[in-house]
Formats: sequence, structure tokens, C-alpha cells
Amino acid sequence: MTIASDYQNDVADYWNAERNPVNLRLGQVSGLYHHHYGIGEVDWSVLETSDDARREEAVIAELHRLENAQARLLLSHLGDIRPEHRLLDAGSGRGGTGFMAHAAFGCRVDGVSISRSQVDFANDQAAKAGVPDRVRFHFRNMLDTGFDSGAFRAIWNNESTMYVVLDDLFAEHSRLLERGGRYVTITGCYNDVYGLPSRAVSTINAHYVCDIHPRSGYFRAMASNRLVPVSVIDLTPQTIPYWELRQKSSVAT
Repeated sequence: MTIASDYQNDVADYWNAERNPVNLRLGQVSGLYHHHYGIGEVDWSVLETSDDARREEAVIAELHRLENAQARLLLSHLGDIRPEHRLLDAGSGRGGTGFMAHAAFGCRVDGVSISRSQVDFANDQAAKAGVPDRVRFHFRNMLDTGFDSGAFRAIWNNESTMYVVLDDLFAEHSRLLERGGRYVTITGCYNDVYGLPSRAVSTINAHYVCDIHPRSGYFRAMASNRLVPVSVIDLTPQTIPYWELRQKSSVAT
């Protein structure tokens, strides 16, 4: 069963109905549709154009560039990937990172999502790009994918771990990874060194029907499922400029 609980059904309903301009408008720039933030230095000159329409177009393109930069950072941590390898995008959304992975490595990429509309959209994009045999998206649950054990050289979650119980997720990833394979996640978490989650975390959880985990929860769940951290990077400083630019755009949220 792809959707295994009432909560998962609520999440699927949210993403099946989602038509947020920040995801669709930015994706139209290059055909890569993401559901994550961007990182890196902003080219603030995009705000200097006097013509409103041209300025807005430049801002949208810059936001998209920064989101692509975030995906490239994730892919750079997957290790030594060769064309004969197979990769898994867990919680693949509309497929942007998966298409970038195939372009970068030439290997087969599978994506899974419990949103039927996201899966259909991403597979349509694969057909348009002429790669439906190499980049495929499946209506499956990332906690129980049905793929063979050891099938993947690398797996990633890009802002999708807040929708699942981490022990369940990492148990499945540990099963799916071949020996020596690598898992990478970019996610929002709260630093429980400072205590309980803030009111802002609760607001985000309520809006996106999610559950942002404490930072320590990732390390505990990884250790319980034979996943050993190689590197941990705080991307907060690198992403703040993206949010500052987005606040000045028509896709501010």
C-alpha cells in the first residue's frame, strides 16, 4: 500500500493540490522544478532594472539559479557516481534534482513520491526531455519502496524528511543502499541544544502538514540504522540571501 496512514493521506492531498507559484514559476525558467530553497551569493543587480516586468523576470531567474546551486551542492556529496550506477530521489517532488543528477552523472535515476500528481508531472517532464528510460518516477512510499535491497549506489532526500519518522526512513535507506553507498539529505531541522522548538517551527509544521525534527534525532536514527555521518554542514548563512531576495519578489511567501 503506497499511502499507509491517515497522516500520509493528508500529506498526499496537500501536494496533489499544491500549485504554489514559487515552485511553478521558477521551474519554467529551465524546466527544472524544485521544492527547496536556494543557496549562495545573490546577484543584487537584478533589482536595479527600472522596467517592472524585466526586473521581475530577472529576479525569478536569479532565484532559480540559487535553487539549482542547492541541488548541485547535494549532488556533489553523493561520492563517486558512474553511469552504471543507480540513484534514488526519496520524496522526489516534480523531479528537478533527479534530472540534474542524470545530467551530471549519466546514470539511471528513480524518484518516489506519494503525490500522484507530482509523479505524473515528473514523468511527463522526463518524456519531454527524452529520458523516460533513464529517469523514472514512481507512485511509491519512501518508507517502503518495494525496490530490491542494495539496488542503489546513492540516495537523497531534499527537504522531504520532515514528513516521516526518521527511524523508518533510515531503515529503508540502509536496506536499499549497496555496500559503500552514500546517503545525503538537505533538510530543515531545529537545534535542540537550545531547547524545545520555537513557535516558528510550529507555524511551519501547521502550514506544510509536516513535523520538523530536532537535529539530534537525525544522528540517533542514523546510528540505529548503520548510517555513519561523513560530513555535517550548516547551510543557514548560505541560504539567508536567497530568502532576502525572495521576499522582494512576486513569489514571496
